[in-house]
Amino acid sequence: MIIGMFIFPDMTQLDFAGPYEVFSKLPGVEIKVVSPSAGPVVANGGLQFLVDTALQDAPAFDVLFLPGGPGIGAIIEDRMLLGSIREQGLHARYVTSVCTGALVLGAAGLLKGYRATTHWLSLDLLAFFGAEPVADRVVIDRNRITGGGVTAGIDFALSMAAEIDGPETARMIQLLIEYNPSPPFASGHPSVADVRLVEQVRKAREPLQQKRIEQAKRVAAWYCG
Repeated sequence: MIIGMFIFPDMTQLDFAGPYEVFSKLPGVEIKVVSPSAGPVVANGGLQFLVDTALQDAPAFDVLFLPGGPGIGAIIEDRMLLGSIREQGLHARYVTSVCTGALVLGAAGLLKGYRATTHWLSLDLLAFFGAEPVADRVVIDRNRITGGGVTAGIDFALSMAAEIDGPETARMIQLLIEYNPSPPFASGHPSVADVRLVEQVRKAREPLQQKRIEQAKRVAAWYCG
């Protein structure tokens, strides 16, 4: 099985690194790290990643994976790149994402008619692409498997591990990576965080979210109209 993990400049590195850690422990799996072009990719925050191959030179994937992050803005405006992502997705056994990577899948027309999730700030935007937004940490709808924001990537990847190699393998990986979260604060989601904190975060992210709304409206017709 080949898992194609697409990365891009200004992505959120933990969207990628969490799932990679889980996928790398699956037996019989080959991971290909791909990008719009060959060469190092600098994630949001400055961490650099090496690419195995450019997307246009990549083999067909059994699993297509997209992380999210601020850099999705450039991705969803690139119609040629979206076409390449769409082509991989149409032939993949699983089409997957974490965080706002779901917006890229949506812009490529790969979530139309599917239930899906993404980061809570962008959840409503999925509807522009014909998807049904679901406020769950992981959403599985047929062969579309999406995870919520950032840290949900590990939950997503363990769910994928169970799909690919069974629950026992997924449990073993979870134990190996000591994934036993016990957060110090009850503020990891709007459903549990203080209302004032939620509004503070919303206000701080408002310019970016407004830009994403405008982009979603603009590109939704390309493959989803």
